[in-house]
Amino acid sequence: MAEHENDEHSEVIAGLVPSAPRRFFGVAVLYALGGLLLYLVLVQPPEGLHLIFLLGLIGAACIYGGYRMWDVTGEMIELTMDELRTSDGRVICRIDDVEKVDRGFFAFKPSNGFLMKLKQPHPKAWAPGLWWRVGKRVGVGGLTSGAQGKVMADTLAALIAHRQGLIDLDGIN
Repeated sequence: MAEHENDEHSEVIAGLVPSAPRRFFGVAVLYALGGLLLYLVLVQPPEGLHLIFLLGLIGAACIYGGYRMWDVTGEMIELTMDELRTSDGRVICRIDDVEKVDRGFFAFKPSNGFLMKLKQPHPKAWAPGLWWRVGKRVGVGGLTSGAQGKVMADTLAALIAHRQGLIDLDGIN
């Protein structure tokens, strides 16, 4: 019986999949910016070694960011009864630790996404184009569909309201 309950709680309720066109565009922009900055350093270097170093560093960081974005956006974000995680098993946060979900216009959130406030601070983490976590804040979205983000945020808000006893989700399939 306990194994069945565990399977029920690890079942994916909602998912966020990065959009392929947005994924290609985001990575292409980062690669292009990085390439242009490195090209500028080689072809027409600015006066001053510190500026050459700075442009080279920013260009390399953009190219690395494009690589990381391509790597992490190959995964999807999954919402279960217990946790919000990536499809490779990395836990973003536990549902019990979520205090509130904010999709408001003025929320500091990724595009097409939402912001969560956690009860406890967590280590910083970032998956470019997919999610980020700083202290008690988690932003989810970016290269994802706005409709999927809305569904996930609303589902998460319903799970939190259920945990607080505000609504009854028993019997909903």
